[in-house]
Amino acid sequence: MIWDLHSAMHHIEDKWPMAHVLVVGDLMLDKYVWGDVERISPEAPVPILRAAHTDSRPGGAANVAMNIAGAGARVSLVGFAGEDDDRRTLQLLLSASAVCAHLITVPSLTTTSKLRVLSGSHQMLRLDVENSDVKPDTAYAELLERAVEILPSVDIVVLSDYAKGVLTPQVCQTIIAAAQRRGLPVLVDPKAKDFEKYRGATTICPNRRELSLVTGETALERLLVAGQKLVSELGLECLVVTLGEQGLAALRDNSYIHVPATAKQVYDVSGAGDTVIALLALSFACKLETKTALQLANLAAGIVVSKVGTVPIQRHELTAALSDAMGLQPEAKVLSLERAVSRSAEWRIAGQRVVLTNGCFDVLHIGHLTLLEEARRQGDRLIVAINSDRSVRQLKGPSRPVVGESARARIIAALRVVDAVLMFDDITPIDVITAIRPDVLVKGGDYTEDIIVGAREVKSWGGCVKIVPTVEGFSTTKLLAKSAPQFVWD
Repeated sequence: MIWDLHSAMHHIEDKWPMAHVLVVGDLMLDKYVWGDVERISPEAPVPILRAAHTDSRPGGAANVAMNIAGAGARVSLVGFAGEDDDRRTLQLLLSASAVCAHLITVPSLTTTSKLRVLSGSHQMLRLDVENSDVKPDTAYAELLERAVEILPSVDIVVLSDYAKGVLTPQVCQTIIAAAQRRGLPVLVDPKAKDFEKYRGATTICPNRRELSLVTGETALERLLVAGQKLVSELGLECLVVTLGEQGLAALRDNSYIHVPATAKQVYDVSGAGDTVIALLALSFACKLETKTALQLANLAAGIVVSKVGTVPIQRHELTAALSDAMGLQPEAKVLSLERAVSRSAEWRIAGQRVVLTNGCFDVLHIGHLTLLEEARRQGDRLIVAINSDRSVRQLKGPSRPVVGESARARIIAALRVVDAVLMFDDITPIDVITAIRPDVLVKGGDYTEDIIVGAREVKSWGGCVKIVPTVEGFSTTKLLAKSAPQFVWD
């Protein structure tokens, strides 16, 4: 579980949309043919796939950019492509996802592609089309010129190396030096067998096999020690190793942080490393604490490996996963109106039904619990808007509330059926309702629809109003009168 949920959610919702990342590296187009195998060919002992549909997705460095865009940040992408149909397809896909792509055309180059043939979720064949040769000097000059032009507007740089000829030692060192002059962090996803060309980067993020090839070590403990030595030898701040089912480790020259993997059903690991470095880049750009950054990257990788094919993370998937975890950290569920609006929008994008109810909730009792439990059954996420102390006094008199607004919010947030809590200062919650635009508005049985504030508005955008029967004999007023009969409560 992510230990600092408040900080993680704050970065995702508020800071990541403000971040701008430059990705430079090997661009690819991932192609898919999906179908079913029902028989073996009479011409050769091979299965016959009856193709049902085809698909194309950005891959390599382009998938890193897609993950950053999917997480809600700005991203600029620089790399080589051929003058062919795959280049045009890649450009269209990137543009559609708000990736600012600068594809440097190399006439002699074929755009790198990987064609995967699948029966169901089982990959039967992969066909690669690529050219890893060194490109003309003019192509590298144009690539560097474009990357350096973009640097002043970005917060961090990612070098995504798939060993297809883009990130030569000269390109790496030129970009790293230019970034250092501007005080920009540089993260590297490596493929080289020698990390020397990445010297001076902020962080290198190899997987276990890649680090083993560089260090010659295979046993985990010795591998991590060898990785720590590389940190000081290459002038890094840290080295982040992806360890597959064992999670992630951030190595410094005299310490390390280990984050266990998030348990998930693994269908396809394609692109998981791209997701990790994309999330780390955003976290480091916004100065999120290292341990939380690793946990977020780990969470995101766990989401994408549960899908088939190269599929980038989406911000709503992260916020939904964090919202579920917040059931164990109630204080993280108490939100401002602005954040509640953002959270409800993410839930709705994920196809979830948002329910809202409101009230004073002063001295929580069985009637309140019944209302909230029934409200939660009306959808997938429940937001509770509670009256501030000032608002309660206006409604109930100067002796109320008995329980202050912060405590009331914290108590409501502690209930597992509640996904978010916010306070409002007005007499009615109409501004909250129109801002959040819930799918369902719930009130207790002592109301009728014609007097429920916001009922008309909710129905105007296709929502519905649900009235929950009250539990007879239970109300805050009666409880207070019973405990202190000498007072008269409004």
